[in-house]
Amino acid sequence: MLGRYSNVNKEEGIMVKEERAESGVSRRQFVRGTAAGAAALQFPFVSKGMSAAADGAIRVGLIGCGGRGTGAALNVLQATTKVIYPPPRTGYHTENAVPGARAKAENVRVVALADLLGHRLEECRRQLKSVGNEVSDGNCFTGFDAYEKLLGLSEVNYVILATPPQFRPRELKAAVEAGKHVFMEKPIAVDAEGVRSVVESGKAAERKGLGVCAGTQRRHSLDQVETVRRLRDGAIGKIIEARAYFNVGEIWAIPREAGWSDLEWQYRNWPYFTWLSGDIIVEQHIHTLDLANWVLGEHPVRAYGVGGRASHEPGGEFGHTWDHFAVEYEYPSGARLFSQNRQIANCTVRMAAAVVGEKGTSNCENRIVTDREWRYEGPMSDPYEQEHMDLIESIRRGKPINETKNVAEATMTAILGREAAYSGKVLEWEAVYNSKRDYTPARYEFGAAAMPAVVNPATYRFY
Repeated sequence: MLGRYSNVNKEEGIMVKEERAESGVSRRQFVRGTAAGAAALQFPFVSKGMSAAADGAIRVGLIGCGGRGTGAALNVLQATTKVIYPPPRTGYHTENAVPGARAKAENVRVVALADLLGHRLEECRRQLKSVGNEVSDGNCFTGFDAYEKLLGLSEVNYVILATPPQFRPRELKAAVEAGKHVFMEKPIAVDAEGVRSVVESGKAAERKGLGVCAGTQRRHSLDQVETVRRLRDGAIGKIIEARAYFNVGEIWAIPREAGWSDLEWQYRNWPYFTWLSGDIIVEQHIHTLDLANWVLGEHPVRAYGVGGRASHEPGGEFGHTWDHFAVEYEYPSGARLFSQNRQIANCTVRMAAAVVGEKGTSNCENRIVTDREWRYEGPMSDPYEQEHMDLIESIRRGKPINETKNVAEATMTAILGREAAYSGKVLEWEAVYNSKRDYTPARYEFGAAAMPAVVNPATYRFY
């Protein structure tokens, strides 16, 4: 969960310093998505169903008040007044991106907060108050059951899920059962069991007419939606090869403090524990893997990978996860995706994607090169705000968007790569999707726990 805000508390999972790729494009500029006007391209289905309150009000409940959750809550509030810019020069724009117009997402407020830890909730509450959005004491909940208490509020009709990925499946299931529209951060699970649960919850949301939007924000960036549309329309012919990179430096890590149990520390330091984050390929690299799937219009059928842990001794504040992966994916069309993911200090940062087709190449963002070069020069908006605009507008039109399938396949693509690298085997999509490995603990509670060992492919058993 990196790269949305550069000035939030490092404990909450966001890099304090924004790093720049080799091209000179910042991480925030690069990590983008699409817009709602391209529904035929990005949404597997839309459905008529539940709308906002009778007066059109969107009343938001935030589950997970860390840096990303607080950022998402501010995004949904900022999305109500953002002006699209600049005027288009290509004639292309989406339904929700009329140049110079204000997004019609007024009457939006955050009304409830839930988090396991009280200090994070209070910091989020303070930041919301600073922009004129106060949350009452009675609508603030802490503890492992805080999400259930928030979902029990009838006034909440739109929830943001921003806890560590381990908790996403149970929270999405509960939110859909409670009849709430959902914005959920990526990834949506840490294992195949969780992915399967989310897929079923997505189907239930469709039946109930509930919107589900995911935090794969590239799918809500106007330049990328047009670029991908052209690629999918054959601008470079059949795509033969793709490349995806998410190579960054070290992110925050939390040293253990006296009084914290093993599991409380692991929760606070969640990116470095596979049971909470899925490892870096799932937690981080999902963005570029999702972009590859989107461009190719399919998910891979098998993977072969390598990786390991080179920069830190096992244990300590960097937990047990790996710090580098390299995976080759094969797609049904015959295309191959060559993928790298690294999280090691003092290394060159590279966050990029590219595809090679029979007739040309593209950076999958805003540029296509064949016998001539095309660059996107249309309108733009902040994709972190646009994703909320798109969900809110779809709800108010009575056709809520549902991105569950896309983000589930992206998460599963990352899990497939992780399992292939962990095991040292060529693994098939179907085998991994139906696998029995489940990282969910028997109970969610703080207490004693051993430090997990660093995975060794020589002894790791895939099942």
